[in-house]
Amino acid sequence: MSLARSLVDVRPLRTSPVFRRLLIGRTVSVLGGFMTMVTVMYQVWDQTGSTAWTGAVGLAQALPLVVFGLFAGAWVDRADRRRIYLAATVGQAACSLLLAVQGFTGHVPPAAVLLLVAAQSGFGALGAPAAGVFVPRLLPKEQVAAGLALQQVSGQSMMLIGPALAGLLLGWFGIGVCYLLDALSFGLAFYGARGLPALPPRGEPSRAGLHGVLDGLRFLAGHRVVRGALVTDLAATVLSFPVSLFPLVNAERFGDDPRTLGLFLSALAVGGVAATALSGPLTRLSRPGPVMLCASATWGAALVLFGLAGDPWLGLVLLALAGAADATAVVSRSTIVQTRTPDALLGRVTAAEQIVGQAGPSLGNARGGLLAGWTSGTTALISGGLLCVLAVAAVATTTPELRDGG
Repeated sequence: MSLARSLVDVRPLRTSPVFRRLLIGRTVSVLGGFMTMVTVMYQVWDQTGSTAWTGAVGLAQALPLVVFGLFAGAWVDRADRRRIYLAATVGQAACSLLLAVQGFTGHVPPAAVLLLVAAQSGFGALGAPAAGVFVPRLLPKEQVAAGLALQQVSGQSMMLIGPALAGLLLGWFGIGVCYLLDALSFGLAFYGARGLPALPPRGEPSRAGLHGVLDGLRFLAGHRVVRGALVTDLAATVLSFPVSLFPLVNAERFGDDPRTLGLFLSALAVGGVAATALSGPLTRLSRPGPVMLCASATWGAALVLFGLAGDPWLGLVLLALAGAADATAVVSRSTIVQTRTPDALLGRVTAAEQIVGQAGPSLGNARGGLLAGWTSGTTALISGGLLCVLAVAAVATTTPELRDGG
């Protein structure tokens, strides 16, 4: 196999100028989002010195998505997705501008900062389901997986760059400049999406309010492949998400070296970037179901082996493998969702996918922390990985449509 075919498939960049502009704008906006995430944590900690307050930052980001996501998806399936996304982008930019203003002026209570973060997350909960229809509407079906892989590799890369860049800018210029740069990044996202054609739903528009939400849930309950994909992702994250265990496992097995702890998350991201950068052969396959199941099982197995590893360098290699498996599973899951869901329902199903992606890791961190408190970090990590592998095997056994191709 040639090197070119091993690398991420870039056909969508060549064949669709609209997708290319959209990806550039999205990449810059994701970079700004990671910078703001670090800046908010830094500001709230600086103001309060309380881990309860810094923990509340995560709640402010997650709750609007969980509470309003499905209703936002129903609204998206009733209107022009392009206009909704542009309006949501303007709303997010406005929140970043207000964060910048308070960053420059100072003396704003942390509760007000969290309210702005929650408002921005609320606009994001509206924009995400709208953006979920872009790739399958802009690209031919055989290029959808490649387009999603390009989005994934750009997002993973920004996860590596954004926090480090935010740390430098905070030291040089302060919090106001970081928030302002995030606001400007939404300008590029707006420009990238402005060239999209009108994207009303194809087929019967969603019913209003709760009726539309229930229609989306009925589709999820009845479509075995899409349901199996989301259940697999939820099981993998809830049962085995490891981040809350890293400090304890580092103390138990690796001498409590802070340098090792700092590398754990980086190893996950490096694995994710490498996997998506070399995703060409996988995204050209027409069977994302088996790829997702194998990748999800590999994620769990790699975490089991990480829990058993006594050498820190071997541990980092195993975390990189887990990160690669996770990124591959995400691309495959999104491919299943966006190619198997009717366009008229795609906003609601994308919203459900976003909720799973947001709530699963949070619940997984809580599960790991509670179990580690009763047993040990190593036990919580190994048992979670084993449960993940068993859950994936159960989904594969009970959902042959997913196992045989997806």
